[in-house]
Amino acid sequence: MSTVLSGKRILIVEDEFMIAMLLEDLLAELECVIAGVAARPAEAFKLMNSTKVDAAVLDVNLDGCDSFGIAAALGERQIPFVFATGYGGSRLTPEFTHHPVIQKPYRLHDLSGALQRLTFGN
Repeated sequence: MSTVLSGKRILIVEDEFMIAMLLEDLLAELECVIAGVAARPAEAFKLMNSTKVDAAVLDVNLDGCDSFGIAAALGERQIPFVFATGYGGSRLTPEFTHHPVIQKPYRLHDLSGALQRLTFGN
């Protein structure tokens, strides 16, 4: 099942281990490659500086802090991303409201659709 997502390297930024594992499984079904998994902003920045990333899925709330700094850094590098939240898109700051938001718990169809709508700079 080759799609536009096949082989895309996706960074996962998610602080809950079981949710990150579920996301890894869903991305594997979409034939994506996991570029890395980060539970904290510092880990995400380290991965962004050390590995190729085509896109990212960012949990909005990371153990009490937000992922907006990571989102800004990805934007500066022209790396597309999707926000993920269990609270809805209302928690996004104004500069990020134009980015896709998917609801947790993840559903394969929603994840696939959001990632396919991203523009990948190859």
